[in-house]
Amino acid sequence: MDTEKNENKDLKKVSLLIFMVVILLLIAGGAIYYIYHQKQQMSDLVETFNLEKESLEDDYSELSLQYEGYKFSVGNDSLVALLSTEQMKVQRLLEELKTVKVTNARRINELKKELETLRKIMRGYVIQIDSLNRENAQLKTENKQVTQKYQQATSTAAQLSKEKEKLTERVVLASRLDATGIRVDALNKRGKAAKRIDQMTQFVIHFSIARNITASVGEKTVYIRIQKPDDDILAKPNSGFFTFENRDLKYSIKKDIEYDGEELPVTMYWSIEEFLSPGTYRVDIFVDGNLIGRKTFALEK
Repeated sequence: MDTEKNENKDLKKVSLLIFMVVILLLIAGGAIYYIYHQKQQMSDLVETFNLEKESLEDDYSELSLQYEGYKFSVGNDSLVALLSTEQMKVQRLLEELKTVKVTNARRINELKKELETLRKIMRGYVIQIDSLNRENAQLKTENKQVTQKYQQATSTAAQLSKEKEKLTERVVLASRLDATGIRVDALNKRGKAAKRIDQMTQFVIHFSIARNITASVGEKTVYIRIQKPDDDILAKPNSGFFTFENRDLKYSIKKDIEYDGEELPVTMYWSIEEFLSPGTYRVDIFVDGNLIGRKTFALEK
């Protein structure tokens, strides 16, 4: 009887122990499941934070690129300086964001708010840039119109200048004197016409200065150059020079005349004191720095 009672007591103890072990196992299993579930939630939350942080970094990078693009499209130095300052601020916050831990939700939220503020500032600059671009476009249009008007005025002035030059040239040409009826006589010592060179003692050059009402009147100097067949100029030791086309030319004879605009006969003389060779000679007549007449003549032995 006592033995049966003892066995019942032992059985109850074993059952209680088994019950307690089962309870402990259930509690441990529940704890493990809870810990695993919490860890999984934390992992999902960290992944979400990472994605949000990466998205925020992309937004900062995009904003920095927008500032860079606007800097190159703006021609206003002051505005470019402001854009550069804001871009540097964006880049500084981006660098800070890269170093912030994903679990630092407070600072990440602050950086989100900073981003919104920076975007508002950017929108303000965009409005200014658009306004400047419109003003620049208008200025370019006005400048183009002014340039076209200037070019037209310049073209008109150039055309008028050309017409004036042509008119001046016509006036100058019209005012030039003209020697007509040029004749060269070779005379002997008796004042008669000489045919042989060894008998010639004087050249007599006859011509008339034609009537010209546009030419200046008054005292003028006539210069004559007598050119020999070898292109040398007949000249006396005391002969001088005159200016023609920015050159100093030696003359053979000169004579002062009084010209009143009407036809004026002129006769000039050259005493032959040098050896003359047969061939073709040329007489050039100059007045007022202009060649007004030319005549060639031949001498024979």
